[in-house]
Amino acid sequence: MSKLIQYASLHATPWKNGGGSTTEIAIAPNGATFDNFDWRISLATIAHSGPFSLFPGIDRTLTLVSGPCVVLDVGNERQVALSEREPVVAFPGEIAVSATVGDGPTTDFNVMTRRARCSHQLERRVVRDFSTLERRSPTTIVFLAEGESLTMISADERVAMVRYDALVLNTEDVWTLEASSATVFIVDIIPNEEEDE
Repeated sequence: MSKLIQYASLHATPWKNGGGSTTEIAIAPNGATFDNFDWRISLATIAHSGPFSLFPGIDRTLTLVSGPCVVLDVGNERQVALSEREPVVAFPGEIAVSATVGDGPTTDFNVMTRRARCSHQLERRVVRDFSTLERRSPTTIVFLAEGESLTMISADERVAMVRYDALVLNTEDVWTLEASSATVFIVDIIPNEEEDE
């Protein structure tokens, strides 16, 4: 069976620097900590300007979910305005990143993978009526970023989701996504080749 993670059952953890909070959605393996996770998915609310924590050996992707704009200084090499125009940014976790908040707080979807174990791909997809998802990796997570509801259908399952819910898919190869209008994030976790041997 697929695993439905209901946002209403999750809890936010304030950052030590007071700049925001993080709601962990999923982590692997079960019971892992920041020191030993293979992958981690969360929602982060950035309320005040300040630096991000460093995560050596971790690859990160941030995607805007809601809010106006946050400007990220990435390793003193580039500046990215995370907004509706440019909603995705990827960077290594060991690089210093600082955020400058503009007209209000933003909520961002955060994917982290341990480079020595696996990698990830993130797709933003707009669903109107229905869309077909063919599995591309052993672990796939679907997150409802925008829209009141989404129904996920496979040959054996039918799962109803509301905004900010996530679904860790089972081994079914093909799923149908049904919604009147929704934006979903599809995350594929790809094990390193040596992990498969």
